Amino acid sequence: MNRSNRQSPEGSITPGADFLQLDAADAPRGGLSDWLAARLRGAVADGRLPVGSRLPATRVLAAELGVSRGVVTEAYQRLGEDGHIAGRGRAGTVVVAAPVAAAAPTDTRLDARPGPARSPFAAAPGDDAFDELRAAPARLDLAPGVPDLAAFPRTAWLRAERAVLDGLSAADLGYGDPRGAWALRSAVADWLARNRGIRTRPHDVVVVAGVAQALTLLAPVLRRAGADAVAVEEPGSLGARRHLMHAGLQTPPVAVDGQGLRIDELHASGAPAALLTPAHQFPTGVVLSGRRRRELARWAGQGGLIVEDDYDAEHRYGRPPVPAVQAMLPESTCYTGSISKLLAPALRVGWMLVPERHHEALVAAKRFAALGNAVLPQLVLARLMASGELERHLRMLRRRHRRRRDASVAAIAEHLPGARVHGAAAGLHLLVTFDDAAFSDTELAAAALEEGVKVHPLSWHTQTQGAPPGLVLGYAARTPSELAEGAAVLARALARLR
Repeated sequence: MNRSNRQSPEGSITPGADFLQLDAADAPRGGLSDWLAARLRGAVADGRLPVGSRLPATRVLAAELGVSRGVVTEAYQRLGEDGHIAGRGRAGTVVVAAPVAAAAPTDTRLDARPGPARSPFAAAPGDDAFDELRAAPARLDLAPGVPDLAAFPRTAWLRAERAVLDGLSAADLGYGDPRGAWALRSAVADWLARNRGIRTRPHDVVVVAGVAQALTLLAPVLRRAGADAVAVEEPGSLGARRHLMHAGLQTPPVAVDGQGLRIDELHASGAPAALLTPAHQFPTGVVLSGRRRRELARWAGQGGLIVEDDYDAEHRYGRPPVPAVQAMLPESTCYTGSISKLLAPALRVGWMLVPERHHEALVAAKRFAALGNAVLPQLVLARLMASGELERHLRMLRRRHRRRRDASVAAIAEHLPGARVHGAAAGLHLLVTFDDAAFSDTELAAAALEEGVKVHPLSWHTQTQGAPPGLVLGYAARTPSELAEGAAVLARALARLR
């Protein structure tokens, strides 16, 4: 029998909706909005409500379910905050994005302890550490490095793609310039001038498949220039360090403190080049101070080369913008950036600027590596940049990410009261450290994964010993309720180790 039309004992009709066969009688007591939001989110995720689907009006669905209109309004509001639905005026409320599907076991409860057959934290991280962690099944992925992927502007992207295809000639579908499409290089030059204080020409921009490819292409250029080592921040990105090491370069660690990279230690390392994240140091969140920038300029004036990874500088909440080092030292800086933290890593589009003396060598490296990147995504991205759509998207992301940052900090304060939070003023992640040295952060990360939550241990991003245990937690891709749930799981995992 259809439950939406079943008879109650009194002979009246029990409220129910044909829409998704929703029945308010299935909801737990006092949890109508939570129940409805979960049912709608599940329908979007499994394809019953594909992108473009129109949801019933709140008053219509409330009447069918026999609940107050506020219950439905609150559920819709939650999906709207998650980026899954949006109001379209007279067109009603429409599904605009599906939740990001994470690899999950058959039982996706947090207490199911899915755990991979071999923990990614069982040994020191190798070249495939991130691949192993991504493949590990989990309910919540709090690993750093991604924005709110559910907020990807699909409608704007499709509109721009149609416009690009309408104006594309047959010749445009042939082999392109290995440096990248001129339209994107022009748009990137304008973007960097407006947002990062960098004055450059389209001619100087080289389009790459993200910062990872930029480092891979730069390595042989540096070696031919006589550099066999690139100093890296300590702590610093494991991924960036692995790319440099794979390319045959040494990576001597240089300490980071509250003002950024220690330039005196950089001198002492003897390295001819240094990889920095000066606008928002990964993973500590420290900004390279003005005094350190001046010291860095003196080091560069003595022949040092700076590799600037400007990976998420656009995402700032509680502090003023920080100019790129390249704007101050263009002839001593190889600058890299990408769209991964603005739109999605899957696009694999980034850019690079190098001093004039290295430009031709870099273009040659790009030519023989790949003949250039796919042109169509470049042209679509160029249109989004030139139209102002990307900046509008960034403003929306900042508001959403700020709310999630606040929710994550509050959840950590509630569930992990002894933890210290670093780097909350900008970016897409938090560094959480613990004074308690009775456990290792890899043990904590492994225990959290057994509970269904993915995180990065701080020790993955260090080369030396002695740092306090810590976790690097991404928050941008998760909802406030998921962040609170993740913090509670971390607290349980920590209690098991103590």
